[in-house]
Amino acid sequence: MNTLLTLFNTDRLEDYSRAGFWRDETFYDLVQAHAGRTPDRIAVRSGTGDISYGELIKLVDAFADDLAAAGLAQGQRVAVWLPSRPETIVALLACSRNGYICCPSLHRDHTVGDILDLLNRMRAAAIVAEVGYGADANKHDLFARLGEVETLRKIYRLEKSAAGRTHAIVAPAATPAPPPKGNPNTILYLAFTSGTTGTPKGVMHSDNTLLANARALSADWSINETSVVYSLSPLSHNLGFGAMIMALGMGGQIVIHDLPRGASLIDRLIDTGATFLVGVPTHAIDLLAEVKARNLSGIGKLQGFRISGAQAPQELVAELIARGIIPQSGYGMTETCSHQYTLPNDDPKLIVESCGRSCPGYEIRIFDREDPNREVPPRQIGQIGGRGASLMLGYFDDQKSTEESFNRDGWFMTGDLGWVDEQGYLRITGRKKDVIIRGGHNIYPAKIEALASTHNAIQRVAAVPVPDQRLGERVCLAVMVRPGMSIEPQDILKHLDDVGLSKYDMPEFFLRVDEIPLTASGKVRKRDVADWIAEGRVKPEAVRFQAKAG
Repeated sequence: MNTLLTLFNTDRLEDYSRAGFWRDETFYDLVQAHAGRTPDRIAVRSGTGDISYGELIKLVDAFADDLAAAGLAQGQRVAVWLPSRPETIVALLACSRNGYICCPSLHRDHTVGDILDLLNRMRAAAIVAEVGYGADANKHDLFARLGEVETLRKIYRLEKSAAGRTHAIVAPAATPAPPPKGNPNTILYLAFTSGTTGTPKGVMHSDNTLLANARALSADWSINETSVVYSLSPLSHNLGFGAMIMALGMGGQIVIHDLPRGASLIDRLIDTGATFLVGVPTHAIDLLAEVKARNLSGIGKLQGFRISGAQAPQELVAELIARGIIPQSGYGMTETCSHQYTLPNDDPKLIVESCGRSCPGYEIRIFDREDPNREVPPRQIGQIGGRGASLMLGYFDDQKSTEESFNRDGWFMTGDLGWVDEQGYLRITGRKKDVIIRGGHNIYPAKIEALASTHNAIQRVAAVPVPDQRLGERVCLAVMVRPGMSIEPQDILKHLDDVGLSKYDMPEFFLRVDEIPLTASGKVRKRDVADWIAEGRVKPEAVRFQAKAG
């Protein structure tokens, strides 16, 4: 039985059901219906082979039956720590069928220690994981330490995927059990996202909150059973996860991005017949570089490209449109899904300058920077607040954070700053949150600073962003050394590795300064350090972490 506190209530159910945003069908119900109508149509494409809708449901039912046989009850958590591969989709659909909660938001950049912490926090009952995966796989083996998670009932150990290998997590039961009646309003998806402290918070979504956004976006961008959606973002990330929900929910195809290093993305897009692409500006920059090198006027059947995580540059938008590919600028977060986006017929100027308008079933308002209960007029910068059918059901086991995320009138405060025009188009102007976004990957300075501060030579430290044309931002670590002591860049990188910082979060620039200023209340004035770098008053040294096998 699921006893977690959530924001679900009967008023919300009645309002969104009456409007058609929430329906009495789970994600599994939708995919099963597609399988019943067109069992041979391809659902999932990957480097290891294609899976039809009929085959997908068989894989899902087999795994769901095995979880039930292991004694899992509705509301218990199934963790998934995998690179992008079809088994993640199988696990999610099995959870949708049986009423379990799936947590696939365990990432490549997590360490074994990170994963164990999250497994214990969610009290995981089962885990599906790949051998040798993760940021410190060269030093630690997750499977050797799963005994530290007392709640686990079942462990599924997967070898690295390869062409021709079965996508089955388990073999079908001799006598399959009939699927139970699912509830689209209980928690299906648990995604850990970090705040300014870098401490993960578990975002909870139901089938209905996920599907409300998928249906709206699909209707506006004509995603249907003929669509082939290709996600450059991993399935463990909310962007890639949402692309998968949208594609399979509408009966189309999802193409998993598991391209071998050095292979051509354009060739893969053409070979798969991709019609809609999902990624971040870095992906678009790299894609266009290959397009120009090959002097292409288009990319197969590709018609749309959702560019998330940062604003798309004007030249990039123009280059895509010139090749028959309409970019979609958008805004969203794990808590709210992709609720804000431009439309196919929007003026290119709006695609460049804005994040679009709210989708059907969601609305935003702008509130005073200092007073989240006071709404401000159009074109005035303030905190972005939102509410709607795709809003999360709260934070897992964290009622305090859930309540603190809303203003007194029930608007979820995103922590981002922006303004809207009279037509409802949103412009992002900044972040209240302290986060560095490197190629779509969120890096939390507070975590780096806390770990760096444990080095005995460091008196004060600041992790700040350095602009990068391709990746958006990179991390620079500025250090103030204790009197009479010294430190070299590789010393601090080794220290960060030793104390558990993921290699994917490592600083790429190092700056030694005589003084890092403080505010009157004793907080580090990181903005000053970032300004010094931007103005050229100081020049950081480029550094590169080299992981050593242990």
